[in-house]
Amino acid sequence: MKGIILSLVACSLSGWMVASEPVVLELTSPDGSQNVCFYGKQDASGKNGIFYQLKYHNETVLEESRAGLELDNRVWELALARKVEQPSCWMDNLEIDSVSYTARDTIWTPVYGERSVVRDAFNEGTLYLSKKDGSGYRLNIEVRAYDEGIAFRYFFPEHPQAIFHKVVGDLTEYSFPENTKAWAEQWAQGPFEYLDVNAIKKPVERALTLELSNGLWVALADADTDDWCLTKFQSSVDKQNTLTSVMYSPVDIVTYYATPWKVIMTAEKPGDLLENNDIIQNLNPSCQIADVSWIQPGKIMRSAISTEAGLATIDFCAEHHIPYMLFDWQWYMPCTSHDGDATKVVPHVDMQKVIAYGKEKGVGVWLYVNQHALQKQMRELFPLLHKWGVVGVKSGFVQYASHRWATWLHDMVRLAAENKLMINIHDEFRPSGFSRTYPNLLTQEGIRGNEEFPDATHNTILPFTRMINGAADYTICYYDRRLKNTHAHQLAASLVFYSPLQTIFWYDKAESYQGEPEVEWFENLQTVFDDSRVLAGTPGKHIIMARRKGNEWFVGAMTNNEGSMETVDLSFLDKDKVYLVRIYTDGGEEVKTRTHVKCTYLLVDASQILKFKLKPRGGAALQLLPADRNTLKLYKKYRGQTL
Repeated sequence: MKGIILSLVACSLSGWMVASEPVVLELTSPDGSQNVCFYGKQDASGKNGIFYQLKYHNETVLEESRAGLELDNRVWELALARKVEQPSCWMDNLEIDSVSYTARDTIWTPVYGERSVVRDAFNEGTLYLSKKDGSGYRLNIEVRAYDEGIAFRYFFPEHPQAIFHKVVGDLTEYSFPENTKAWAEQWAQGPFEYLDVNAIKKPVERALTLELSNGLWVALADADTDDWCLTKFQSSVDKQNTLTSVMYSPVDIVTYYATPWKVIMTAEKPGDLLENNDIIQNLNPSCQIADVSWIQPGKIMRSAISTEAGLATIDFCAEHHIPYMLFDWQWYMPCTSHDGDATKVVPHVDMQKVIAYGKEKGVGVWLYVNQHALQKQMRELFPLLHKWGVVGVKSGFVQYASHRWATWLHDMVRLAAENKLMINIHDEFRPSGFSRTYPNLLTQEGIRGNEEFPDATHNTILPFTRMINGAADYTICYYDRRLKNTHAHQLAASLVFYSPLQTIFWYDKAESYQGEPEVEWFENLQTVFDDSRVLAGTPGKHIIMARRKGNEWFVGAMTNNEGSMETVDLSFLDKDKVYLVRIYTDGGEEVKTRTHVKCTYLLVDASQILKFKLKPRGGAALQLLPADRNTLKLYKKYRGQTL
């Protein structure tokens, strides 16, 4: 089978005692770029171990790294009157029995996404292990090699005595070449530090993006995590240049059972990591909602908590092509207490009047609900909200990290789907592809966005780190005086930071708008796309992103705190067409509006390269649409000038 090899050449077994004919799993991705092997080794004391190595185009990505889990089943074994000898580590007496191989290459269509068609192509191998001590324990390691990276997970076949398994540790390590650096953050809404992997002394978030000394870029991520706990990464105390896996809590399972996928993406450019993030979706089950017609992505704006404010916000949304309005916290009280009741609306909001008016205007109403009310009454609340005509719920301050709360949170999304409610999870939760399975989960926060008012340099790191996970509700501000970045930067951010439910005008009110012409960008902006490409970018420096919806393209360019000269190569356009490009840049004091955004309209084609001088903390946003005959007469051609 093409791309699947069984070989010992790539696996270094020196320094250990091994069986005379060891079984090795070795996989190569369909395009031949990724090569991974898993194998067993025995040390001088007779303890077994499972290890793996990873190469990209024959360049080392991971040196010999440990794989496995730690279990503590002693109490269950005693309760079932089973006498099982306890090794010092659960993996110590597992032996490799065999290996099998398969492959798949399919195309599927998501309900929505950064692309309208997704290819799922990989070569797969499974390593079968068991214990020969009469305990009946077995473990499979399932490995996939994609062109985008490799993924593996641990699978427990059904135990003959149905023993409960308690997973207390993740032994998986990642041993990198020397001088590997990471863009690390300790929590999902935290700032980034650029650190040597040996300096990561506290657990850090995933996706974790790393730069290798050989020029390669790597991202560590996970997928299909709905029945597991949060796992982070931390420097090993025993091995140099090695990251260990840190589980937030034990995980109790009943066999058969598959752990989440561990994902190791490798690319030559950081932008390729973001372009390749479909691997996360591919490792999740397909959509489980039969009728998805009610799931409609779009833009959303927050309203103050009153009937009058809600009606005014709906008017603004209808005028500016924003299909959703949100009543955030305090539409029920107390909203941060178990004593709150989310079935009762505060007196100064006529909820039915607002929802009915929204339906007349084509604007759906979302409601914020805090974890206290969700935990206490969501089985009563969700059917009621659907009856009211609410279209979606923004869940706030939900717990998610332990095994208990992870399963609770994903079950909340399932329950919302049963009641035809879309979901936006806020605060620390980060996605791992669950929106493929339950696409009513449109988006989530898990990002240091405009609630914290980060600077431009931070924003140029996010596309190559957090956005690999999937959609992020950055909550785009526009008129707020606390913004550290320019308004053109904010326009671009709404395109770069993908979110099927894109929050705009966060902290703003309808009356904040004073006719600024560039607001047409928000009016025309799409939130889901047929194609997405990273045209250029480096973490901490700049990002240029292009996305297509139908025959229109949108481009967002953001620079860091220092500013930069940038170019946008238009070769991605249809070569047989001329396009009108609407360009929004920071025009300075020459532009006599509060926002100082310059609007420029020109004719361009695929042979051209646009030049930009982006101001410090600045950016540029572009909409390109095929030009008709009247448009060709109205506008001038781009002549190479710096914009």
